[in-house]
Amino acid sequence: MDYDVAIVGAGAAGIATARRLKAARRSAILIEASDRPGGRAWTLELAGMPLDMGCGWLHSAQRNPLVAVGRATGFTIAQGRTAWQRQWRNLGFTPEDQVAASAAWNVLEKRMRDNPAVSDRASDSLPLNGEWNAYCQSVSGYMNGAPLDRLSIADFLAYDDVSTDSNWRVREGYGNLIAANLPDVPLRLSCPVRRVALNDHGVRLETDRGTIDALTAVITVSTNVLASGAIAFDADADEHLHAASNLPLGLADKLFFELHGNHGLESETHLLGNPRSSDTGSYYIRPFGRSLIEGFFGGTGAVTIERAGLLDAFAFARDELSSLLGNNVHSHLRPIAASSWCRTDWIRGSYSHALPGYASARKTLARPIGDRLFFAGEATHAFNFSTAHGAWESGIRAAEELLPLLASSGSGQ
Repeated sequence: MDYDVAIVGAGAAGIATARRLKAARRSAILIEASDRPGGRAWTLELAGMPLDMGCGWLHSAQRNPLVAVGRATGFTIAQGRTAWQRQWRNLGFTPEDQVAASAAWNVLEKRMRDNPAVSDRASDSLPLNGEWNAYCQSVSGYMNGAPLDRLSIADFLAYDDVSTDSNWRVREGYGNLIAANLPDVPLRLSCPVRRVALNDHGVRLETDRGTIDALTAVITVSTNVLASGAIAFDADADEHLHAASNLPLGLADKLFFELHGNHGLESETHLLGNPRSSDTGSYYIRPFGRSLIEGFFGGTGAVTIERAGLLDAFAFARDELSSLLGNNVHSHLRPIAASSWCRTDWIRGSYSHALPGYASARKTLARPIGDRLFFAGEATHAFNFSTAHGAWESGIRAAEELLPLLASSGSGQ
């Protein structure tokens, strides 16, 4: 047998699993299809700035385990209030409209909580022809990566019931934090797993670089990859694959402008492009005082810019900013980077949401298959799904599930 545990996927869940197994003195290997560890946690260093192309915020920070992990490994955790829900100088979004839009979202949440639709479909809690329905759709896009008609009410509330408004950042980059905590275990990059098969002795994984035999395996790849059939499994995994298909990845993308010249923009400020459009961008201006604007698109907005292509996506964002800041801002904006998670091989999206009626699919996906095959990843978390710390916690959970089985088998280094 090559290893005690083969871990498929070197994102936050896979790294957390490997760390726990390393601490328990169990042999493990991380197998990653892409050419880098981190998965949807990815910091790109450009123009002397760390750009988080994927996750960027330590959500529910006071109870987020990655805060302590980051501090222990020398990262700077920035606390404090964010600018996301404040419109700089009320440009294009009057104080009265901000109050009305926020109230509309609060009414939607209250309806979902107090009188949820039998359909479990979040959009069924919207008022007919409500003035701020498009705004609510944009908020769902940012939070869930999906429009309200594809969102389970029960699933949304499972997250919302425990989340807090404390959202902190990593000055050096969230993706860098995740990658820096990769333990000293074998790591095979650019090594897609094509088949996972159980046998009398354990698990055999067929990869593009040969076979790997292990006593157990932990599968941490995204639900879209699982549902796509990119990895073949035995029939025992059919329920898990069906669960994954009902926990699709929504879409959230970022694009970054570098700022030049005397632009007059204040640091740590924010603009919502068009509060009456579900496709609008949300723009964080000069985070950490850097000469940068981070544009964020979610749900239908992210789908729209991915279909449009990079040039048209940057043009759309520039036009939204110009409508608020004036045409002179054009000369100060230089596109430097953008994500395209839907088109990223071996991920194919951003973060999971349950389709209406399928909130219980998370429990199914998290269930082990016998004593050989275990599942982790943000989509398997009961309430911290769609977050890096949810993925991290799920990796530790999977390791804790399999460690007693390894002990009873008498294996180990």
